[in-house]
Amino acid sequence: MNLSAFRTASIAAITILAAVLIAWQFGLFSPEGSPGRMGIAKVGGPFKLTDHNGIERDSREFQGRLMLIYFGYTFCPDVCPTALQIMNLALENMKSKAKEIQPIFISIDPTRDTPKILKNYVKNFYPSLIGFTGKEKSIKDVAKKYRVYYAKASTKKPKLETTDYLMDHSSILFLLDRKGRYLTHFNHQSQPEAITKVLQKYL
Repeated sequence: MNLSAFRTASIAAITILAAVLIAWQFGLFSPEGSPGRMGIAKVGGPFKLTDHNGIERDSREFQGRLMLIYFGYTFCPDVCPTALQIMNLALENMKSKAKEIQPIFISIDPTRDTPKILKNYVKNFYPSLIGFTGKEKSIKDVAKKYRVYYAKASTKKPKLETTDYLMDHSSILFLLDRKGRYLTHFNHQSQPEAITKVLQKYL
């Protein structure tokens, strides 16, 4: 092997190794999204938002329980209700132990998702589910902490009113420990039974 080929191969190997380490950190090799230890410091953090009763809440008040957090919006036609239903089933599988877990829904569409809208929405899912909304900047800051992507979906009809649009967003269910630290996450392919198994592991 000549020097040029060796150098090219070395650069390729280093690039692949770096990609593998990043993927491992964020749990991309695990069926349930379990991260490496470094992921705890990179994902998540406390937040203050307005709940579906119009009361400002601090996420640190939930310490002592595990937290399941999903980012979505109430006007979502399919992805969000499906994800929340899967979370619902996973919690039902936990039976009495479910009281040790706080399910949370954070809206990435605060313009439309007022506390009143959220209150009617969360009634469709697990009884203890809390819906959160807030100012655009507050939502943006929380989403950034959890590395959640969201944006208004592009449309060919730019004259549509702001009340008639869809949102593109990540569909990830985050699990936090009793101190509010990131443990792992689940994607849209995770099944209720698999989520329940992970929850049981951390209780």
